[in-house]
Amino acid sequence: MTTVTSPLAGRAIGLAAVPDPVFSGAMVGPGTAIDPVREPSEAVSPIDGVIVSMHPHAFVVVDGEGHGVLTHLGIDTVQLNGQGFELLVNKGDTVTRGQAVVRWDPAAVEAAGKSPICPIVALEATADSLSAVVEDGDVKAGDELFGWR
Repeated sequence: MTTVTSPLAGRAIGLAAVPDPVFSGAMVGPGTAIDPVREPSEAVSPIDGVIVSMHPHAFVVVDGEGHGVLTHLGIDTVQLNGQGFELLVNKGDTVTRGQAVVRWDPAAVEAAGKSPICPIVALEATADSLSAVVEDGDVKAGDELFGWR
């Protein structure tokens, strides 16, 4: 089983509360979402694996079992064109759980008129394949969000 941990500190709110129908409707995949602490921080890898997709506002890590996890930093943040995001690793890099991937400031995202809420999604998964999904309460980076059977 793959354990997926939180890439950032904040409050778990669940995908249904994400202000974007693509995520709230779980069209991308099942998972949860984090309403991040409003301070400059580093989003860290939620699993051990390889960075297969890397954008300022989003990244995907795939583990040795082929499980891909999308971390999306904010909603509609692609429209910020990377402003306020600093990439700390590159596509193709091998990362370990808890390793810093992107430095960003959720308060700056909010000030730019975008939601800082961060969906954490199990790609190519079904809701049945996840266990113990955390959808409420405070979380720290590294806290378990869900397991992937």
